[in-house]
Amino acid sequence: QLQLVESGGGLVQAGGSLRLSCAASGRTFSTYAMGWFRQAPGKEREFVGAISYNGGNTVYADSVKGRFTISRDNVKNTVDLQMNSLKPEDTAVYYCAARRYVSMVLVTTTPGYNYWGQGTQVTVSS
Repeated sequence: QLQLVESGGGLVQAGGSLRLSCAASGRTFSTYAMGWFRQAPGKEREFVGAISYNGGNTVYADSVKGRFTISRDNVKNTVDLQMNSLKPEDTAVYYCAARRYVSMVLVTTTPGYNYWGQGTQVTVSS
């Protein structure tokens, strides 16, 4: 069992930056691939990015590629999402998710993840 808690959301102007963090409980964090997803009002939850169990591989949605960066610390049991050059269309609730998967292959769909955090709101004003 893994519990995930996101933090770092807030209100930022377009062009600004935010760093989200996801803290995980459990002693086996290093065996989980981690993903970030987001959901805007009235829209389906969508993939943002993912990182492999050892941090050796990352993948991003086209909409955030070059602006967002995922990193993880398997000692601190955290995964971060650095968001730069934010746009109003990045406004959403952001969720971190975990999948027990010791592989460099990354999953980009919501059914592929077993554990979810409660989400943190990110609002980008124009």
